[in-house]
Amino acid sequence: MDDIVIVGSGHAGFQLASALRQQGRDGRIVLIGDEPHLPYQRPPLSKDYLKGPMLPEDLRFWSEKQFSDKAIERVAGVRVTAIDRRDGAVVLSDGSRVGFGHLVLATGTRNRVLSLPGSDLDGILGLRTVDDAAAIRAGLEEAQSVVVIGGGFIGLEIAATVALSGRPVTVVETTGRVMGRAVCEAVSRHHERVLAALGVAFRFHAGVTRCLGDDGHVRAVELADGDVLAADLIIVGIGVLPNDDLAAAAGLAVDDGVLVDAGLATADPRIFAIGDCARHPSLHATAPVRIESVQNAADQARLVAARLAGKPTEPYGAVPWFWSHQGDLKLQIAGLAHGADETVLRGAPEDGAFSAFRYRAGRLVAVESVGRPADHMVARRLVGGGIALSPAEAADEGFDLKAHAMRPQPA
Repeated sequence: MDDIVIVGSGHAGFQLASALRQQGRDGRIVLIGDEPHLPYQRPPLSKDYLKGPMLPEDLRFWSEKQFSDKAIERVAGVRVTAIDRRDGAVVLSDGSRVGFGHLVLATGTRNRVLSLPGSDLDGILGLRTVDDAAAIRAGLEEAQSVVVIGGGFIGLEIAATVALSGRPVTVVETTGRVMGRAVCEAVSRHHERVLAALGVAFRFHAGVTRCLGDDGHVRAVELADGDVLAADLIIVGIGVLPNDDLAAAAGLAVDDGVLVDAGLATADPRIFAIGDCARHPSLHATAPVRIESVQNAADQARLVAARLAGKPTEPYGAVPWFWSHQGDLKLQIAGLAHGADETVLRGAPEDGAFSAFRYRAGRLVAVESVGRPADHMVARRLVGGGIALSPAEAADEGFDLKAHAMRPQPA
């Protein structure tokens, strides 16, 4: 038996099922997801979906008929509770079993939860699924004041959406700046200024000690310094954890994600892991990484699809890239800036559009572009191809980045 079972119906799982058919893979493909919905796009959830009147069906990748036409079986609304490696099967929450010849874990991540006094009050929500987004959208219809806990991408996207609706919103962040683990200080400060002008308030170096409410509903949050912020809707965006418990229980190696090789296979050659749950070697990092992005999920899915279709493949080496839209701010990132020790700017933040070129030991490793999509496209080629670019060249607006990126490189 060489049936392919995919656990997880998010971007990675859907893309894999689709790519398997595109690659000419015949045979049984089973896509298992714990949500009842057809697989759907998630990036709009923190932006357009919250504004309304977008419907869940507007987010779908495919219709039921398209899945049927491609002979991709969907098992929806049930969880995989165990992997039986000896017999080659997964066990589902309804007690049934599905056999596999190859198994792909595309289990994604889950939100970190707020755990403090009052965190069980109504009106405290996180965003992961379309149902979560619907709950937040409903809450916004009645909310008079909103607090977002966490100044990462999702938190800021939601805060910008709330501010555009005219409601007061405060972002509470434990560190000294927004998106601190993802971007350089210049990009952080620019976003803070623009979002503040939009109506977003910020509290930095601030921890939440408890949530206060009445009649079972949240009304405020208390900070570690004793300040109390009014909030009848709290949105929690304090990071995620990889869903690697299934793999660990099955005896597969995990370390903040399922450990895979450069071909995205676990130590069991029948089992792969892709997307947000997978920790893999990378040409763009000094140690194995786990990358949370749509691009990474799609590229890894296509590589595994090619492998399972018997096509020749290279080790996974796609340059990581990301984006975040916060109101009118368009942030695009190419590469991984972990360990960067030098940053130069191309363009000026005060002009509203600029790029930050990040270097590690003299090598360009990432570019963070705000409102400069042309820089981003060139950056993907520069970083992905390991093309040398000095900090002086990066900072010089007169230097033709595109021509430099297209120029044949020495062997």
